[in-house]
Amino acid sequence: MEKLILTTHDNIAITAHLFLPQKSNKKLLLINSATGVKQQIYFSFAQFFSENGFTIITYDYRGIGLSKPEKMKGFNASMRIWGSKDFKSLTDYIKTEFPDYEKYCLGHSVGALILGMNEDAEIFNEFIFVGTQNAFVGHLKFRTKIEAYLGFGIVQPLTTRLLGYFPAHWFGLGESLPKNCAYDWRTLILNKKSTNGLLEKIDDYSKNLNQKVFVIRAEDDVWLTEKGVKSLLNDTYHNLQPTYRLVKTTESEKGEIGHVNFFRSYNKKLWNIILNELI
Repeated sequence: MEKLILTTHDNIAITAHLFLPQKSNKKLLLINSATGVKQQIYFSFAQFFSENGFTIITYDYRGIGLSKPEKMKGFNASMRIWGSKDFKSLTDYIKTEFPDYEKYCLGHSVGALILGMNEDAEIFNEFIFVGTQNAFVGHLKFRTKIEAYLGFGIVQPLTTRLLGYFPAHWFGLGESLPKNCAYDWRTLILNKKSTNGLLEKIDDYSKNLNQKVFVIRAEDDVWLTEKGVKSLLNDTYHNLQPTYRLVKTTESEKGEIGHVNFFRSYNKKLWNIILNELI
């Protein structure tokens, strides 16, 4: 594992890690993280794929993990910037350093939603979507819908306005988020357009993407519904060619997958689902 410091077009340092295999199969997999999820969550998964010949890159968006500023309040970041600038710095690096590799991108949650914000998403041969959807509250199940209305309608904007950033860790929602990342997340939940509500505020390349996409949804992911997943593919990335895979809890050795735990080492046998797709 090699640490990389990449510089975005607006001079922000993005910390990434490169996992090089002992014997390369000339295939590269970039991992776009979920909201507020540090790249270390994906390290075991990345090592597993590296042992199977893949070159893997993980990274933290600005404001998250190793790409976090000393002071969060007033820091300029948004999900739209994650897609248009941070993700772009990774594709620039990949095009320069690995031009002749087969290229794949795994988008976990928001990591799939930002694909349409970067024209270079076209370089990938295929996408893997894990735990992602158009997250509009109307797609959610009743209990989660109530939590979403209370959390994103009241608690999140109040705490964000008070502190100048969103202390997501207070609510078990991962890393704290810069203010505009929190507001973009609120758009995804409360605006009926969801992902399209962000894409219309930025250069939108989503319709240019026509690759295969392997879409994975965990049976016990309470924040995800089939309706939301299908909406993302039908209403946002409608030129992609999806194959869907529902992962049941009985396939997990701990009987636990949820929104993030697919990438925990105790679910290592589930990683073969993606490995078999890419080989």
